[in-house]
Formats: sequence, structure tokens, C-alpha cells
Amino acid sequence: MIPPKELLRFLQKENNFVIAAHISPDGDALGSSIALSMALESLGKKTIVYDKDPVPEFYKFLPGSERFTNSLSTLNSQLSTLVLLDCNDAERAGIEKLQFASSAVIDHHETARDFGDVKWIDPKSPATGLMIFYLIKELGVTVTKEIAANLYTAIAIDTGTFRYSNTTPDVLRVSAELIEAGADPSCIAENLYETWTDNRFRLLLKVLNTLEIYNDIAITHVTLDMFRGAGAAISDTETFPEFPRKLKSIKISALFREIENNHYKISLRSKGRDVNVAKIAEMFGGGGHSNAAGCKIRADFKAAKEALLKAVREIA
Repeated sequence: MIPPKELLRFLQKENNFVIAAHISPDGDALGSSIALSMALESLGKKTIVYDKDPVPEFYKFLPGSERFTNSLSTLNSQLSTLVLLDCNDAERAGIEKLQFASSAVIDHHETARDFGDVKWIDPKSPATGLMIFYLIKELGVTVTKEIAANLYTAIAIDTGTFRYSNTTPDVLRVSAELIEAGADPSCIAENLYETWTDNRFRLLLKVLNTLEIYNDIAITHVTLDMFRGAGAAISDTETFPEFPRKLKSIKISALFREIENNHYKISLRSKGRDVNVAKIAEMFGGGGHSNAAGCKIRADFKAAKEALLKAVREIA
């Protein structure tokens, strides 16, 4: 994997960067952002690491997670350079109203938008974190223990900790190099999968009790009242779509998360290469990867569910 020379020149030339990731950040977005920030600062650059949403509690073990800010109110964007990570749409990062001096996009999603002066979008890459690894190496930056932990987490999250079909030989080779640089797989796995709060677990129980199965499609949902009743946060639902997918008979799992009255954010997951859920999400203005995508539908739950099922029948 070779980063574009134009991107390398862009990062070498500029000195003040805003590194931004998508709203509701996952481990790939967070780990990639922190690692790039550390790498650029080692070269004498200045960085601000931004996400509209706070870092979820279960990702605060990442070294450097405190770098994130969710406010750019004092930023003079005309003097700053933007690097948009793990998405390619300014609106997806909540920065569509800001105008930067110049911008670059580094992403691996299938659905691309026309944003960024410099673009490196590689849908074949298993994770943005893998792209950042090669970028850092090309910049001549040493991969420290802290950078390694962030990139290992980024890659692990988007490959299902090396369980998904996007786990390539390159993923394993790079992960081994990150371990040699100081990433601790056991510690990272424990923080990712074995540090749930009681509130998060209670919410999962509520969500699993909403399970509906339509042939090989599993649908679950979470309402605002369920969040309040469990005392859980929106970020707590990150892995929830994975659970119904564990059933042998299920090809697609869809989690409907209520954003506001009659408005739902839908997280889609599929198995193997039979169904591309990114294509389904695109029908509603969303996007993502072949096996993991998302979109929003403004309707009551029954109508939203029927609209999604109709879209699945057309695509699958």
C-alpha cells in the first residue's frame, strides 16, 4: 500500500492541521486520528484533533485520547489545514459550515463524496488505520508504543479482531509489526470487549428483547426511553448490531436507533460477500462498507422498518 505522493507533499508542506473524524467515532476513526496527530507533531507540526462527539468511555484507554476536542469555536479555519479521517464528507464530521485553507481526505469507505483538495480513498483497505500506518512510515516517523496501540486498535475494530473477511495477510503482517512496536493485544482486547458498564449491559438486554426476524434479516431497535431507562449513552450501542448476526440463519442485522421522534439512525451488518449493505444504505443517503454501513430514515418505526425491508429485497 503506497500513499499518494501528493498527500505526502501536502502533509510535509503544511504546519497547522485540524484532524477530524466522523460523528459517533469508532476505534478506527479514533485510533487513526490520534496516531496521525502524534506522527505529525513528531515532525514539528501543530495539530488539533476534533470530533463533534466525545470519545466513548470504553475508548479512553487509548493513549492520547485526551487530545480530542469537540469544540472549534476559537479556531481560525482560514489559517488551518483540514485532514478528514475515516469519512469523506464534511457533513459526516459535522464541519460542513467551516471553510479551511486546504483539505485532505484519508478514508476507506465505498461511498465517496466530492470533498477534499487531496484525496486518498481506498475501499479495498480493511481499515483507515492500515492506511495511516503506511502513511506514517512514508513520512519517516518512528512507530512508537503509543502510535502502535492506536493503530492496532483501529485495525482490530474494523476487522472484527481479525474475524472478518477483510482480514488480509497484510493486516496480520502490519499487526505483528505493531505488536513488536509495543501494542499489547491482550490489554487492548480486554478494554474493547471486557470493560462494559452495568448500564451498557442493561441496555443490550433491552435491545435483544426487541429482536424481530424476517427470513434471514434480524431487526432490533432502541428508543430514547430505553436509553434513559438504562442510563446508557448513544455510543454504548456501537457493537449491538453484531449480536443478532451471530445466529447462523441471519445474513443481515439492522439496529434502529431513535434519534428523535420519527427519526432513526440505522446500523447495518452482513456476513460474507453475499450482501453489500453499503448499497442498501446508499438508497437512503447513507453509506459505508460491504459488511458494515449506516443510514437515516425519517419516519415512524413501522414505516422505517418496512422501507428498509423493501430496500433489502431489491438489493439482496
